[in-house]
Amino acid sequence: MLEIREINIGYGDVQIIYGVSLQVGKGEVISLVGSNGAGKTTMMKTISGLLKPFSGEIIFDECRLDVLRPAKIVELGVSQVPEGRKLFGSLSVEINLEMGAIRKQARRNNKANMAKVFDLFPVLAERKRQLAGTLSGGEQQMLAIGRGLMSEPLLMILDEPSLGLAPFLVKAIFDIVIRIRKQGTTILLVEQNLVRALKISDRGYILETGRIVQSGKGTELLLDESIKRKYLGI
Repeated sequence: MLEIREINIGYGDVQIIYGVSLQVGKGEVISLVGSNGAGKTTMMKTISGLLKPFSGEIIFDECRLDVLRPAKIVELGVSQVPEGRKLFGSLSVEINLEMGAIRKQARRNNKANMAKVFDLFPVLAERKRQLAGTLSGGEQQMLAIGRGLMSEPLLMILDEPSLGLAPFLVKAIFDIVIRIRKQGTTILLVEQNLVRALKISDRGYILETGRIVQSGKGTELLLDESIKRKYLGI
């Protein structure tokens, strides 16, 4: 579904990503993991069209994304849940969700999609008229994910969904990711929480200082001795 081919990315004259390639198959959960500053968010901004690569290609369902505007990329079925949630805090939960229904077909199915989001996150149904800025951190993350689902994405990119959450909420968010995948949405998961991410992933890629240094099945990467030493302190 998604193929990134030897992309190089940066800001101005400063290069951040060096020759990265990865693939995401339909129906998969793929993790891109690495420490803070590795370049993960830069990768996600480029897939979404917010940054243009110096070179290389990004192919989604046979279309080149790296030459398209962000709005067109969303219309093709790519939805990003950004790091930090980026909600409209002065607007209600319900309006924040409605603003996620950007694709034409999603606007037609707005009520049905909102019902699905409320089924996935019952707390949002209870607080649909509450201002988004007054929600707890975990509830705001649920709202950000729900807003992403409102566009009926074929591919959902989750950028650091567990960041800043208490451990019990982190588990809840990853359980939700599993449920979303079971409903048929392909997921690219970008995370610092290597263990949680790789446990639920079909495959994973380890990003270090802008380069992919290892890749493989999620469970196999967790058993790799070098990864245990470097990332888990084992």
